[in-house]
Amino acid sequence: MNRASMTDVSVVVCCFTSARRQQLLAAVGSALTQARPGDQVIVTVDHNDDLHADLHNTLDDRTILAKNSFQRGLSGARNTGAGLAVNDVIVFLDDDATLRPGALDAVRSAFADDSVVSIGGAVEADWQSGGPPPWFPAEFGWVVGCDYRGLPTDGASIRNPIGAAMAVRRDALSRIGGFSSDLGRVGHLPAGCEETLMGVLLHEHFPRQKILRHTDFGVTHHVSADRATPRYFARRCYQEGRSKAALTRISGQRAALSSERSYTTRILPTALWRARRRPSRMLALIAGFLLTTAGFATGLARTPRKEAP
Repeated sequence: MNRASMTDVSVVVCCFTSARRQQLLAAVGSALTQARPGDQVIVTVDHNDDLHADLHNTLDDRTILAKNSFQRGLSGARNTGAGLAVNDVIVFLDDDATLRPGALDAVRSAFADDSVVSIGGAVEADWQSGGPPPWFPAEFGWVVGCDYRGLPTDGASIRNPIGAAMAVRRDALSRIGGFSSDLGRVGHLPAGCEETLMGVLLHEHFPRQKILRHTDFGVTHHVSADRATPRYFARRCYQEGRSKAALTRISGQRAALSSERSYTTRILPTALWRARRRPSRMLALIAGFLLTTAGFATGLARTPRKEAP
C-alpha cells in the first residue's frame, strides 16, 4: 500500500449565510463523495443559529457540524474546524466551491511527500451569469476568489494558496497558531489575507518544507451575479489593499508583498497591452490597481501594529 492511499484527510467547510445553502450542500456533497472511511467532513457555522439549526436537520451523521467557537469571521470558523480535525492533513473548502473529481486523491498524493507542508489547488470560476462580464480582467480573478492570469504553474512553489481550495498539515497549522482573527472575511465584508499570513508563517517556521500549487486538487467556485459588478469589484480591491496593509503591519513588507511586486511590475503591464483594444477592461485594470493601492495606503495609516501569532 503506497503512502498516498494511507493519508486520511479532514475536510473543513465554513459557512455563514443561508443565501448560499444550495452551494454549501453541493460543497459538502462533493467532499462526502470523495471521502474514505478514515476521513472527516466538518462543517462550521459562523455565528448563525438559524443556519446551524437548518443544517442540523439536513446533514447526516457522515458530517460533523459545529458552531464557530471563536470571534466571528472566517478565521475563527476555520480554527474551529481545525480544532475538530483528527487527521494529519486538513483541507479547507469554501462553502460555494465544489471539489472536482479526484481532488482529494490529489491531496493525498501531494502530502505523501514529507517536504510538503501545504498546497493550493486550482480554482475555476463558475459564473452564475454564464461567464465573466466583458470588462472583467483575467488578472483580477482573485477578486472573486478564483485563479487569475499570472499564477505560478502546476508544481511551482507559492507563498500561499487561494483560500477556496487549500490544504495544510494539521500540526504545522497548530504550531503557527492557526488563522489570525486580525485578518480575513467577516460576514459580507470582502476582506482577506488570512491564508496569506498562514503561508508567510509556514515559510518562517518550516523553511525546509514547501508550499506548492497543485492543480489536480481542483475546485469549481460559484461566482454569484452580485459579485460580477463594478461595485463589488471596487469594494473588493479596496478591502484587499486594506488587508495587505494589516498583513504588512504583522509580518513586514518583504514577506507580505513578495508576490505583489511581480504582479504589479510584470503581470499588470502586460495585461494593459493585452487589453489595449478593450477600453472598459483597461479602465478596470487601472481602477483595480488604484483602488487596491488606496486601500493599502489607508490601511497603513489607520491599522495599529499587531504581533504575529
